[in-house]
Amino acid sequence: MTMDLTFLGTGSAYPSPHRGASALVLRTEGECWLFDCGEGTQTQLMKSQLKASRITKVFISHLHGDHLFGLPGLLCTVSLNLNPCPTQPPTCVDIYGPQGLRQFLRVALELTSSQLLFPYSVHELEPTTDQCPTEGQLSPDVTADSGRLHPQERAGRTIPLDVNSDCYVILEEKRFVVKAFRLFHRVPSFGFSVQEHDWPGRLNTELLKDLGLKPGPLYGRLKAGESVTLENGQVVKPSEVLEEAIPGRKVCVLGDCSSLLGEGPLRACHRADILVHEATLSDEHREKAVDHGHSTPSMAAAVAQACCARMLVLYHFSQRYKPAGQHKEGDEDDVLELRRQAEEALQGTGIEVSLAEDFLTIPIPLIRLH
Repeated sequence: MTMDLTFLGTGSAYPSPHRGASALVLRTEGECWLFDCGEGTQTQLMKSQLKASRITKVFISHLHGDHLFGLPGLLCTVSLNLNPCPTQPPTCVDIYGPQGLRQFLRVALELTSSQLLFPYSVHELEPTTDQCPTEGQLSPDVTADSGRLHPQERAGRTIPLDVNSDCYVILEEKRFVVKAFRLFHRVPSFGFSVQEHDWPGRLNTELLKDLGLKPGPLYGRLKAGESVTLENGQVVKPSEVLEEAIPGRKVCVLGDCSSLLGEGPLRACHRADILVHEATLSDEHREKAVDHGHSTPSMAAAVAQACCARMLVLYHFSQRYKPAGQHKEGDEDDVLELRRQAEEALQGTGIEVSLAEDFLTIPIPLIRLH
């Protein structure tokens, strides 16, 4: 199964002519999952090879506008371009994010008299008080659920922190397990880990032929993990004829942060194939970055090393850093310096560093152990 990650917006604070506001899409066969939706995301989608109608899940890291302002408009545009099928009900779009997201979306859609041609559901993560300074914590009066659903809204879950894993288990399905974890920022912020289940190894067809088993439905049952009984009564177990399983891929996307909270982030991101981490400012501006709840390249590198990630992808750059292809001689700030700083911090670890740019697509291949 193919899997890739496309960056729609890689800038911080606001969209500019050089960088869109935060948004990226994890694409698997037939489905797109959107992470953050800053202002202008729908325009970026139209410029890309992705289809907004394929978005079935949205993950919002925190409630700052540069990660959220594009969501109501995107949902409305998807609805306008939807061709309803009379024989098949539209898919419900599941939206995950911090407490307050449900109320934000209700008010935005209700005040604009926006009606959608598909249902949606908002599942809120309960933050903890240590995720941000006191002034960044929303009043319960603002985030309280009135219980009055928007006409197209379906009731969502409120997800508490699991104290045993120090994570939020937000989705468990046949192909993936998705967890959220806590980050420290000026408002409660979260990261997300998407873990693909392991793939069964290849069948040893030569051994199966020696056993007298011909290609057919029994091959499929063995591949699915079932034992089969031959005509002579011999029981063949999958472990006897399957090669080693292929590890599922793991993609981790961290929202804005100046530090991780608890053990949950390192557990959820351990051995990530791709770790997406912000690097708003260079290492020389570390104090300013931390004061504003952000990270620098060496801070992101420290997280990647602690997680034993395969690849670190830096994004969410200050708009002072133009894309590498647009940097001119004499420009004071060079985005390539951000990559150099992360690479220097990771020297000798084998962790690859990449700079995200708008519309960059990174393939995520399956990696066989042998």
